Amino acid sequence: MRTITYRDALREAIRDEMRRDGRVYILGEDIAGYGGTYSVTKGLIEEFGEKRVRDTPLAEEVIIGTAVGSALGGLRPIAELMTMNFSLLASDLIVNSAAKFRYMFGGQPTMPLVIRMPGGGGAQRGAQHSQFFESWYAHIPGLKVVMPATPYDAKGMLKSAIRDDDPVLFVEHELLYSVKGEVPDEGVEYTIPLDRGEIKREGRDITLVTFSRMVHICMQAAEELAREGIEAEVLDLRCIRPIDLDLVLDSIRKTNRAVIAEEGWKYYGTGQGIAALIYEYAFDWLDAPIGHVTGKDVPMPYSKVLERAALPSHSDVVAAVKAVVPARAGVRS
Repeated sequence: MRTITYRDALREAIRDEMRRDGRVYILGEDIAGYGGTYSVTKGLIEEFGEKRVRDTPLAEEVIIGTAVGSALGGLRPIAELMTMNFSLLASDLIVNSAAKFRYMFGGQPTMPLVIRMPGGGGAQRGAQHSQFFESWYAHIPGLKVVMPATPYDAKGMLKSAIRDDDPVLFVEHELLYSVKGEVPDEGVEYTIPLDRGEIKREGRDITLVTFSRMVHICMQAAEELAREGIEAEVLDLRCIRPIDLDLVLDSIRKTNRAVIAEEGWKYYGTGQGIAALIYEYAFDWLDAPIGHVTGKDVPMPYSKVLERAALPSHSDVVAAVKAVVPARAGVRS
C-alpha cells in the first residue's frame, strides 16, 4: 500500500479503465490541456489523445446529452461537470433520459454513464456553488448516487461505476481532493461494490451514520467522545442510492442509538430519508430518538466566518451524541 491523494486515486481509476476498455472516454469542460478544474484529468490527453479526452463547450446540457447518446451507442462515457451546482442545467437529461431509457425500452439498452461532480461547501464558493443535491438525484429510480470519502474508496468505487451498466452520479466533495490515504500499488486490481457501506470505526454506545466529507468529521468526533468513555461506531454509507440498509440496521441492533450526520440541509434531505428507514425497520431496537446533524437551513454564505458557522462541525456531532447517550458516559440505560 502507498499513500496518495483523493485526486490521484480518481485519476488512476480513470486511467486504469481507459486502458482496460477502449470504449471508455471522458468529456467535460477544460479536462484536456488544463487537466480539469481540480486537476483530476491532468496528463490523460497525452496518453489517450483528444478523441478519448474531449474538451467541451461550457454547456452542461450538451455534455450530458452527448454522454447519454454515446452510452446508448455502445460507448462508456465519463462526463465531468465543473460542479454539481451546474448539473441543474442538465437535470432534464439526467432525470428524464439517463435514468429512464433502460426502463422505458424494456431493458434492451444499457446506460453505462458516469457523471463526476464536485460539490459541497467550505471553500468560499458562495451560495450558488457550494451545494449538494444528492438527495434530489437519489430520489430518482434508475440513478445510482455514490459519495466516497477516502482515496481507497474513491478509486475502487469509480472503477466499479465505470463498469456499471446503469447511470452513476459520482459526487466528490471539493475539500477531499487533497486528502491522503492508503491505496493499493498501481497494477493491483481492486473494485468496491456500489451497494456496500463500511464500518470505519467500531463502537458499542451509538451509531454515527454519515457519508462523504462528514465521515472525517464524525471520526474526529468519535475520537473526542472516546476520551470521555463513549464509544461511537462510525458507518460510511459510501453510496446513498442504493443504500446499504442492512449495515445500518445491524449496527443499531448493537448500539440501540443513532445520530445521522450530513452537510446538507435538514428538511426533506438524505438524513431524514435514512431516519425514516431506521424507524420503519429498527424501531424496536432504539432506546432514544434519532439525532440529526446538518448544515444550517440557509444559502451558503460567502464570508469565511459565516460559512464556518453554516457547516456542521465535529462539536455539533459530539453534542448530538451526548443528547441521546446516557448521562453516565459509556453506560447504556
